Amino acid sequence: MLAFPSTYTVGITSLGYQVVWATLAQRADVDVRRLFTDQGDPQHRHCDLFGLSLSWELDGPVLLDLLEQQRIPIWASERGDNDPIVFGGGPVLTANPEPLAPFFDAVLLGDGELLLPAFIDALQACKTAPRHERLRRLAAVPGVYVPSLYAPRYSEGGDLLAIEPIEAGIPETIEKQTWRGNTLSHSTVITPEAAWPSIHMVEVVRSCPELCRFCLASYLTLPFRTPSLDDGLIPAVEKGLGATQRLGLLGASVTQHPQFGDLLQWLDQDRFEDTRVSVSSVRAATVTPELGRILAKRGSKSLTIAIESGSERMREVVNKKLATEEIYAAARYAKEGGLSGLKLYGMAGLPSEGEDDIEATADLLLQLKKASPGLRLSLGVSTFVPKAHTPFQWQGVRPEAEKRLKLLAKRLKPKGIDLRPESYGWSVIQALLSRSDRRLAHVIAAVRGRHEKLGGWKQAYREAETPLPPWEDVIHSAWEADRVLPWEHLKGPLPKATLRKHHDEALA
Repeated sequence: MLAFPSTYTVGITSLGYQVVWATLAQRADVDVRRLFTDQGDPQHRHCDLFGLSLSWELDGPVLLDLLEQQRIPIWASERGDNDPIVFGGGPVLTANPEPLAPFFDAVLLGDGELLLPAFIDALQACKTAPRHERLRRLAAVPGVYVPSLYAPRYSEGGDLLAIEPIEAGIPETIEKQTWRGNTLSHSTVITPEAAWPSIHMVEVVRSCPELCRFCLASYLTLPFRTPSLDDGLIPAVEKGLGATQRLGLLGASVTQHPQFGDLLQWLDQDRFEDTRVSVSSVRAATVTPELGRILAKRGSKSLTIAIESGSERMREVVNKKLATEEIYAAARYAKEGGLSGLKLYGMAGLPSEGEDDIEATADLLLQLKKASPGLRLSLGVSTFVPKAHTPFQWQGVRPEAEKRLKLLAKRLKPKGIDLRPESYGWSVIQALLSRSDRRLAHVIAAVRGRHEKLGGWKQAYREAETPLPPWEDVIHSAWEADRVLPWEHLKGPLPKATLRKHHDEALA
């Protein structure tokens, strides 16, 4: 059973979920069924494996609802030989699985192209063995983390000292697996019921070469990888356009594919006249009149760029290699090309940010509106949340971000700029889930039925029977460089010392 912690409409739009499902479905020795919060395929008479794809921290607690619905014990320690092996993957679990670790038998760290086949092969080779033996076999597969074979060790004051194997022969550290093949992923399901109806999604790039200091999508997925145009991208596009006339080009920075201009020219052919093309976020400095023209010609209404801040100083702090003039040029080229809208993304509460930096963001949007009359502007703005395996993992959520979101609303909304702020309160819970260790599992279990209410989380944390670190320390505190991190035993693309060097350079 392969589950997604949301509705079918949302889940089937996840390219990662689609690819995992297709990889499993293509195997003759696996019968895979899908499960969403509102529907699912017919169930097995007996389920051997229960998998979950997780790409958003706040979806994590839904796992427990899905397990209970399938009558699977929520705690891995309570499962017996006849219960399914519960496994998970995706960026959230690869970054820091510890808050959810006691609910999983195995966590797959990294890219599924290599991990999934090795994981299934290992299970098939020992499927009749007792549960404990199966888990030991899985722990030997590179990139497979078996939480029950590791135990956290704490000081008398409750500080995390280490997470260590409990038996001989278990690897001390688990390394994220990285797919380095020439092809990336594309849709295996095209349906009008998806959140993006009838769209064929093609992954143009994986990771991002920019290395913004807060960015999980860049640091966790290094190195930056691009399939070739002729052997990878064009065949993937052609395959989907046989079934639909909607194409989505995905990636953290699609326009930085070295052959993206050639791909655009190819899509400019008359035979694609009825094809609608959309792209995910593009780097502002790569926007050209040609990009605007071809996207407008292919049915796109707007472009999306991440600016992070209107303050040049803040963009330097986060390593956003973007000049203010390049933002103005992106707006100008979008309008000249025939696009009607420009969506910008920024953050509040970044490390070292002052109120004047937020004022600079408001000033930039207001000046952009004057400079590009007729171009519809919107600003999506979130609160900075520290993420594992990034240079800013040592920084906390800044309480002043809440006031700064309100300041942006006060300055921009009356001027007709569409402001879309993410909830500060839910950013706090996101940080709780992204920064905690295994002790949080008891809070996640206790908050069931209340996990969609902010007050439910705070109450469950306050009333937890297990001693927990102070709320303030987990969410808001800046951590010392020598602190043992909850994900210390999980190796990402860059070592801790390198991340700390990037952190110190950013805030110097």
